[in-house]
Amino acid sequence: MQGVTGDGRAAQDGLWGRRVHASILPWPALALLLAGCQGPLSTLDAAGPSAQAIATVWWWMLAVAILVLAGVVAAWMLAMRRGAAPQGDGAQQSAGRTERRWLVWGGLVLPSVCIAALVALGSPAGLHQLPLPGKASGVPAPLQIEAIGHQWWWEVRYPGHARAQRNEMRIPAGRPVDVITGSADVIHSFWVPRLGGKLDAVPGRSLRVRLQAHEPGTYRGQCAEFCGVGHAHMGMTVIAMEADAFDAWLAGAGPAAATSEAGGTVPQRGAQQ
Repeated sequence: MQGVTGDGRAAQDGLWGRRVHASILPWPALALLLAGCQGPLSTLDAAGPSAQAIATVWWWMLAVAILVLAGVVAAWMLAMRRGAAPQGDGAQQSAGRTERRWLVWGGLVLPSVCIAALVALGSPAGLHQLPLPGKASGVPAPLQIEAIGHQWWWEVRYPGHARAQRNEMRIPAGRPVDVITGSADVIHSFWVPRLGGKLDAVPGRSLRVRLQAHEPGTYRGQCAEFCGVGHAHMGMTVIAMEADAFDAWLAGAGPAAATSEAGGTVPQRGAQQ
């Protein structure tokens, strides 16, 4: 417990008399937190333009949140160090003006500025997720892929091609991909954190989200909507390939069924499960 002097201020042997040395800061904990920014399901370990736009918004939000927290803590510490409030009509009027300033600037102006900045910064990031026509010259047209959610697996099809995958999606690196989501039963959610935003797969509806991988690699996808007892195991592997290798793989498709990781097959449309 800290001592309190007669004027209500904390004694120097209490909170304000303590020193915090850099040597006791939790550096191992900080290292662990930073290590959490990477990984197959980390939205901060972006591997494509859509995911990078989301990560940029997140870092800006974190920076602003830290500044706001620092300002609130500084104001709190300043208020704790102040002595007893003076008495009298003049002092009460001054206190009233101070309260109104805090209400206007802290309760109205600051939130309005933060929300406006978030909208201005977040809107372009949202456009990265939409299947809009490409503007950059030399960029190939987006590839369309269907991802249909089932309890509890993903059916992946390539319109116009005799390809059907189970829990595996192959895409060309460096090319936009418009994923068309759907569901055969309940609401699922398609999400590949390192490549783009998430999008629900709703029965009876077709929704689209754009992904793109900067370079070849293997990325992890996961259903992000609780869809039943097998939800936790409803994952997907996304393999980004070189453009030529992907075209050869897509053209070399056989019958519209593919062996799954569990040894099953993706049935033809309309077939009984």
